[in-house]
Amino acid sequence: MAAQLFSPLQIKNTTLKNRIVISPMCQYSATDGFASDWHLVHLGSRASGGAGLIIQEATAVSPEGRISPGDLGLWKDEQIDKMQVINRFIVSQNSVPGIQLAHAGRKASAAAPWEGGRKLDETQGGWNTVAPSAVAYHDNEKVPIALDKSGIQKVISDFKATTKRAVQAGFQVLEIHAAHGYLLHQFLSPLSNFRTDEYGGSFENRIRFTLDIMEAVQSEWPQNLPLFVRISATDWAEGGWNIEESVRLSKILKEKGVDLIDVSSGGLVSYQQIPVGPNYQVPFAERIKKETAIMTGAVGLITASGQAEEIIATGKADLVLFARESLRNPNLGLTFAQELQADVQWPKQYERAKIK
Repeated sequence: MAAQLFSPLQIKNTTLKNRIVISPMCQYSATDGFASDWHLVHLGSRASGGAGLIIQEATAVSPEGRISPGDLGLWKDEQIDKMQVINRFIVSQNSVPGIQLAHAGRKASAAAPWEGGRKLDETQGGWNTVAPSAVAYHDNEKVPIALDKSGIQKVISDFKATTKRAVQAGFQVLEIHAAHGYLLHQFLSPLSNFRTDEYGGSFENRIRFTLDIMEAVQSEWPQNLPLFVRISATDWAEGGWNIEESVRLSKILKEKGVDLIDVSSGGLVSYQQIPVGPNYQVPFAERIKKETAIMTGAVGLITASGQAEEIIATGKADLVLFARESLRNPNLGLTFAQELQADVQWPKQYERAKIK
């Protein structure tokens, strides 16, 4: 039986040649949001390495939405050009270029990991952060500014404008980042959202901001191109966002035209308790897929070809996203194809290395 990991998947008018996705991974290597040759090589090598979909790292919709000063951004037209170059190369490798749009909220204004990841103040190149409520991620951090109605509208408008630029840049898949404790997730969870207006309190109110952003994105994103949403299925903390709410939200997103839920978890609170292990998040993707009939992507400590094949072959998810394993091996798709005895097309420049 042919390897299911290497079966094509059509989503709307876009066909992915296989089920291997390079997960969006921050490189902390941009200057003023601009992509560089590092991003061309990083993303391009994974396209030539055989992955079907390459999702660019969390790309900020505004300067204040960056996790760090080194994050990519698409908040001004001048940032489009280099991304066009990168996307043309990805397409030339028979892969699909995707982008994840993000706003870090209270987790913004941090140093790169290799610089300690600490919060930066204005004297260190940092900035004031925003959140649904004036509650910091760590007790010893400066409290974020609670967004007022005009602030909320600005974020929604920023997502809309950035989506328009993403189309111009040639992206063919767009993912809204509503996970990992960033701004949309902060609105979703009662552990970070203490608002008493229409954006806080009930489940319907807490999901409103994410739905507003989704509608703004849909107003600019072509209807024939795939739209994903990444969520944290659970906060791994008592009283937080949970898998039952994730199922409810996923059902609503499907009804409103979202094509796939990229199912991760955690990141909202510093005291989370995550039982990390191989496939530890896959059951969330499986449950959402089975209970809502929406397509899902599985992530998290998936490192082997057989592991990924089992996830697809047994219908637990429709795509498998690789992060750290793809950093260790840019040629993940080609390696896995050999291991699973799938005959795939190699870049002609590399064909002489293909084991027949």
